Amino acid sequence: AINEGKTGGNWVILQNCHLAVSWMPVLEKLVEELDPEVVADTFRLWLSAMPSPHFPVSVLQNGMKMTVEPPKGLKSNLLRAYLSFEEEWFDSAGNTDASRRAFRKMLFGLCFFHALIQERCNYGPLGWNIPYQFSEPDRQIC
Repeated sequence: AINEGKTGGNWVILQNCHLAVSWMPVLEKLVEELDPEVVADTFRLWLSAMPSPHFPVSVLQNGMKMTVEPPKGLKSNLLRAYLSFEEEWFDSAGNTDASRRAFRKMLFGLCFFHALIQERCNYGPLGWNIPYQFSEPDRQIC
């Protein structure tokens, strides 16, 4: 995909790179071999990864980095959650008024729980036995 993107000027995204520890040296070599004189001007390589000691430092140093931080506060976290839902999906849930109300209550409970856990993580290890990063994909899976 990277070679096709280089020649065709496409955008390529490789997700969850931190999970492919054995492939990190190959990725590092591929990135080092990217020559601006040869690569198409419109080519972009996007990599997503969690912090990892195995991720090549040279790739981090030579690239632009973006981070996504969870919003601060319950209200902003709930707002972000509700804005991430497609309106059509939200409106189509349930066949009857009663089932729609039940769905919306459960959805609010899930979003509120997610926001509460996100806020609770700000207090560090107080009250937690095992640190766990409860993130946006965790809410989406539910």
